Amino acid sequence: SVAILFTLWLLETIDFSITKRPLCITFGSPLVVNNGLQNAILKYPTWSSCFLHVVSDQDPFPRVLIAPHNPPATESASQTNVYKPFGTFLLYSKSGCSCFEDSQTILELLMATYSEGPENQNPNQVLELYEKIVEYLSRKVICMDATRLLQWTTPQRADIINIQLAVIGLMGPPQLQGQNNGLDNLITKIEKQETELAESRRQGFDPSKKLNEVKINMANLEWYKKYSKERGMGYYDSFKSGSTQPDITVVGFKKILTQYWVDMVDEAEKKPQKEGASFRTRWLGAGTNYRRMIEPLDIAEYYKGGGQDYIKSRRPEHYKKLEQWLKEKPLSVPNKLKKQNVASNLTEDSCFWAHVEEARISCQLLSSRESSDTEKELKKLRKFENYVYDLMKYYAVSPEIFLPQSSFMQWWKDYEKIMGTSYSSNLSNLMKDYDKYATGSLEIP
Repeated sequence: SVAILFTLWLLETIDFSITKRPLCITFGSPLVVNNGLQNAILKYPTWSSCFLHVVSDQDPFPRVLIAPHNPPATESASQTNVYKPFGTFLLYSKSGCSCFEDSQTILELLMATYSEGPENQNPNQVLELYEKIVEYLSRKVICMDATRLLQWTTPQRADIINIQLAVIGLMGPPQLQGQNNGLDNLITKIEKQETELAESRRQGFDPSKKLNEVKINMANLEWYKKYSKERGMGYYDSFKSGSTQPDITVVGFKKILTQYWVDMVDEAEKKPQKEGASFRTRWLGAGTNYRRMIEPLDIAEYYKGGGQDYIKSRRPEHYKKLEQWLKEKPLSVPNKLKKQNVASNLTEDSCFWAHVEEARISCQLLSSRESSDTEKELKKLRKFENYVYDLMKYYAVSPEIFLPQSSFMQWWKDYEKIMGTSYSSNLSNLMKDYDKYATGSLEIP
């Protein structure tokens, strides 16, 4: 069990683009992973393939942590079996050995193949059986012995299962037709499980295969962004209004993209690694673009429905994780290239529009005199001012926010009325020349 955990640590720690992956071979190991970790490992065939577990039919130890066959009616097998198998299991008997990969099949066979007897009380007897396997592996792998332990000649899955069960001691010789000692149900069950395993691998979540579809939908969002800009309101406010057919159509693009990245983040979360380290290196750039493009649309839906405090009350976990893994650096002085390209940039803080909506709510409370704490609302607005000023100072906000019909410009008009014409601040000074922002020529002290 220590070897298993150590190998998982190696897989998480070592850069295997420059070296070979380890192969962990255990003999008589107990089951050591829970349901969540088992599912995580099984989703990564390159990880699961690094483990070979050899189990003798006379060794009770690999079976001690398996739950009883007949769980209470209120519990499923997955609930009762706290410990789960993963990797390849080489089940061994005096008749021979055979490999299995499906976890449920392995659980069934671990119990079905256990040969209880007085010899099982003698640890040396079990060790001798494992020694034979070691000798075989030594001849086969190290010495390149040409002898073969098993011959696979039939393409039929059911026939293969018959042979496998025969060599691990559950059936008579496979050539004796009809003499399977009443194991028809087990054969049928294993055949179904093996078929489902093969199908799940074929149809499993493959981020690489779906990436082209993601790129197409992101391109559609870029088109929608341009369309909304031409309407003078930006894609955030266009989507929030939902008044045109493109506003409705974009819902489908958003749904596909969100499902993809929810799955991606879930994969990275389940994989045993340092907080999505591999995810950051390969996918985080695309995930960041997705977050900055799509989260504003989620914010628009939320506030359109009358919600408040999106960040604390409603923000989905996959956005939080994408932002956390990015570990965005503090804003720094923009370079020349950033200024030149500001017109096409996305706002770096994907929650920007949530801050805008909260600022608009504060303005409404002050204008209608509904607030019981005027100073509190003014303090929130001044904080929002400084937040926007910092984004503009470092060219970290899209110039779309300055379009005539945008929610931000509506907030600014309301705020100017509340503060009066004599009010002066860093942001108010910048707003006098905000039209220069899109060209990168706005001088920001």
